[in-house]
Amino acid sequence: MTMNFNNRDPVYVQVVRHFKEQIATGSLEPGEEIPSRRELANRLKINPNTAQRAYKEMEEQGLIYTERNNPSKITKDEKTLGSVREELIIEAVDSFVSSIRPINVPLDEIVGLIKETYNKEGDKHD
Repeated sequence: MTMNFNNRDPVYVQVVRHFKEQIATGSLEPGEEIPSRRELANRLKINPNTAQRAYKEMEEQGLIYTERNNPSKITKDEKTLGSVREELIIEAVDSFVSSIRPINVPLDEIVGLIKETYNKEGDKHD
């Protein structure tokens, strides 16, 4: 597991987002065990307290659960899992709209450019 951290957002927030992306793409399956807090801190070269804070946040959001002394696991709750994907899509769209709105590009043109770019990117991954 590797991550490139930015300087804008707290590291624990970036760790949570990384897990959300892994869940949304299916790289992490419902019920799958995740590394211990200490192991994650070692892998990512972050402070163990930061890893602990990320796990606490994910537990509060219902993304992971921990039973007694067993390893933490990705939730099996389908509603939560579905909302993760939707949340990431909405964040991306909001960010895009905020950055493009000042340019006053007509919506039809934006949609055309998005389709074109999306299809090009899809061709690269095939």
